[in-house]
Amino acid sequence: MPAGRPGPVAQSARRPPRPLSSLWSPLLLCVLGVPRGGSGAHTAVISPQDPTLLIGSSLQATCSIHGDTPGATAEGLYWTLNGRRLPSELSRLLNTSTLALALANLNGSRQQSGDNLVCHARDGSILAGSCLYVGLPPEKPFNISCWSRNMKDLTCRWTPGAHGETFLHTNYSLKYKLRWYGQDNTCEEYHTVGPHSCHIPKDLALFTPYEIWVEATNRLGSARSDVLTLDVLDVVTTDPPPDVHVSRVGGLEDQLSVRWVSPPALKDFLFQAKYQIRYRVEDSVDWKVVDDVSNQTSCRLAGLKPGTVYFVQVRCNPFGIYGSKKAGIWSEWSHPTAASTPRSERPGPGGGVCEPRGGEPSSGPVRRELKQFLGWLKKHAYCSNLSFRLYDQWRAWMQKSHKTRNQDEGILPSGRRGAARGPAG
Repeated sequence: MPAGRPGPVAQSARRPPRPLSSLWSPLLLCVLGVPRGGSGAHTAVISPQDPTLLIGSSLQATCSIHGDTPGATAEGLYWTLNGRRLPSELSRLLNTSTLALALANLNGSRQQSGDNLVCHARDGSILAGSCLYVGLPPEKPFNISCWSRNMKDLTCRWTPGAHGETFLHTNYSLKYKLRWYGQDNTCEEYHTVGPHSCHIPKDLALFTPYEIWVEATNRLGSARSDVLTLDVLDVVTTDPPPDVHVSRVGGLEDQLSVRWVSPPALKDFLFQAKYQIRYRVEDSVDWKVVDDVSNQTSCRLAGLKPGTVYFVQVRCNPFGIYGSKKAGIWSEWSHPTAASTPRSERPGPGGGVCEPRGGEPSSGPVRRELKQFLGWLKKHAYCSNLSFRLYDQWRAWMQKSHKTRNQDEGILPSGRRGAARGPAG
């Protein structure tokens, strides 16, 4: 059942009400203090005015007409809730000037500004209106986390109570104070990194713990989170390392070289840092993390698969700030950088291919290797000129590789090369 409506309201109305936009513009947003008088000949008062109720509660309301016009009666009046006419069986005449309404098992309000309960005259004009608030009290916020990017500011975020939705406007306030002395302070810059976050831009003390908590308040009550105690120096973080480059290591088919630049904040505030690298193959979502990078700004990944595209990311954790032995907070991961390892030219599990002596490799292996190369090129190359250059480089490398291999195996002995040059003398 939709929130903000009693169960019986789902029944069809006897006659559709006049469009509310032509009757009373504030109906789209229920606001306290808006005059409730309508355009009809008589004025009325709804009681209780602007009630707040728990979900599942019942409401007994009345609409009483006041005026000096002879013949003013409650007969013919009707109610609407959020623009929908309520069934007549929910109402009854108490006397000639008062119409009562009974709503049971109320659901949460459909809008946080309150649902619109309106009393109408026989001709559809509005006599009076009331804001109806139905919801839950807030639950204790939790999971508070904070970080600083310059040792002078602090950004915190949190999670609303376990239930989350209260159906009422709920205000969250981040409070903080020095642990052993000082007064409570309230954060003012909200929604900086999400809907439940706040930023304290300056004037924070160092080497002194802060107590931080969140208070949640709405019309039905309030709740306070547990207190988080921290020192700003222990929650320093940085931007991800910029300019991450990944390249091949010569012709090594199982290695890639990763280089990056330290975040500017490390230089500005004399931080030290340790780094982490993670990488994955192109067709996988599983990352492998390298933890032992220490404070270097380069690393070589080994044991990789030949002829495979890898995505690589780097992140940073500052430490040693003013001699502190505690590590800071890991930064976000850098944007993924892609590179591929060289394709292996070693024989596969089926054994090597017998090649003729002293010449070009046989057409069968060349055709197979060319097919493999073009398959890789189709998957990873996006420029036709680049494709041709890569093909030429590949052919030159293949010829040189086969010639070198033949020499190492004694297929072209030095004596034969000497005979080819002609007799000495």
